Amino acid sequence: MEQNLPLYRIFYEVAKTENISRTSKELYISQPAISKSISKLESNLKTTLFTRNSRGVQLTEDGRMLYRHVQAAFDALTRGEDEIRQNQELGIGQLRIGVSNTLCRYMLLPYLKGFIQDHPHIKISIFSQSSSKSLEMLEQGQIDVGLVAEPRNKRLDFFPVRSIEDCFVATDSYLDNLRLREGNPDVSWFEKGNIMLLDHSNVTRLHIDNYLMENSIECRQILEVTSMDLLIEFSRIGMGIGCVIKDFVLEDLHQGLLTEIPLSPGIHPRTIGFVSRPNGSHSRAVKAFMDYYKSYPFQD
Repeated sequence: MEQNLPLYRIFYEVAKTENISRTSKELYISQPAISKSISKLESNLKTTLFTRNSRGVQLTEDGRMLYRHVQAAFDALTRGEDEIRQNQELGIGQLRIGVSNTLCRYMLLPYLKGFIQDHPHIKISIFSQSSSKSLEMLEQGQIDVGLVAEPRNKRLDFFPVRSIEDCFVATDSYLDNLRLREGNPDVSWFEKGNIMLLDHSNVTRLHIDNYLMENSIECRQILEVTSMDLLIEFSRIGMGIGCVIKDFVLEDLHQGLLTEIPLSPGIHPRTIGFVSRPNGSHSRAVKAFMDYYKSYPFQD
């Protein structure tokens, strides 16, 4: 088929006009050249595509069958060209973002709100999952951008958005009951308390485990939870001592609904940002989003 591709355009135009002279003028190709191309295509296909008559040419049965397929192909190409032009004029494109439920709720939504207002025709798909899964999908080309804690993989482009700090919180009633149960006002929270952590599939858990190990802190009773939102809710109802992102419970701390467990040293802050593959083949939609979030200042 490859050797016939240049000939199909000529065949297509001749079949539409049913006149070699008219096709010659439309394509700016001489009549002998058109006749030669048709003859070559007929020879390659081992069939006759046109018969001549007093008014010009007419498709044979094989010619009509071929024309239906060629017409469909050229119509598809025309639609493709029109779609590209429309995308360029309207800024239509596709953007795939990987993000955890927590970061989506507290950090991504403000970016999306303004971005969608500026680019209403871009189709956005959100993959709600762990940060480690987002990094995996990014490396495999299944998403375009991820919102994650700064990855160890330096082969990816990382743009910082804000700094976050983890902390342990509980209700005063839970801490009072724990003191009462143990009969000790100076009870060791980590040894005696119900410590609530994200499960091991979460990047945050690795960060907290490293902190606990480096400071020789042993948690004897651990409740694993799949999301930060659940950790916060479980902490609010007094189920235990939850390790949460401090920024997300500031209102609870200010109102006295939760109390922060003092730590020395404190948990080292982490940087959250957008990560993408380092290449120049990003689509217009991805580049537009990258330009959009880079226009915001880093929040420390």
